[in-house]
Amino acid sequence: MGESKFIKACLVIAAAAVCAVSIYGQDKKEGTEAHKIVRYGDLKWTPIIKGCEIATVAGDPSAEGAQFVIRFKCVDGAKVPAHWHPTDEYLTVLKGAFLVGTGDTLDESKLQTMNVGNFILMPKEMRHFAVNKGETIVEVFGVGPFKVNWVNPSEVLPPDTPATAAKPKS
Repeated sequence: MGESKFIKACLVIAAAAVCAVSIYGQDKKEGTEAHKIVRYGDLKWTPIIKGCEIATVAGDPSAEGAQFVIRFKCVDGAKVPAHWHPTDEYLTVLKGAFLVGTGDTLDESKLQTMNVGNFILMPKEMRHFAVNKGETIVEVFGVGPFKVNWVNPSEVLPPDTPATAAKPKS
């Protein structure tokens, strides 16, 4: 290899190394991780309505402009009253059957069945509702802030009180 070609090859390698370090350093500056594994057993589930729980998989759903991934786990027959979100919702069914419909009230005649692997994009502010068949887990990706706005809050059944939180009778 001639000296000129050798120098050009070295410059290309050096430029690639500078780019790699720059990209790596940028990730670290912004606090992002290059690789992250989240195991199902490590998820922290929080009850949200009767029969349904939520867990954050990645990101911060409450942060403005931040990407997030959350999961909802619901028992067989759990109903999610009509609601809407201020941002688009990208939902994939991971387990069970998720029956979803659009409108201001839960109308079972409007439900469409989504089975495992099915995906739906629910545009921001679209009123929608759901019913779960079998234990159902859905994963939602979006850009925060994620918020649930109930169309009729009186239809929302609060989560069950955990047995450990119940006060003993005297």
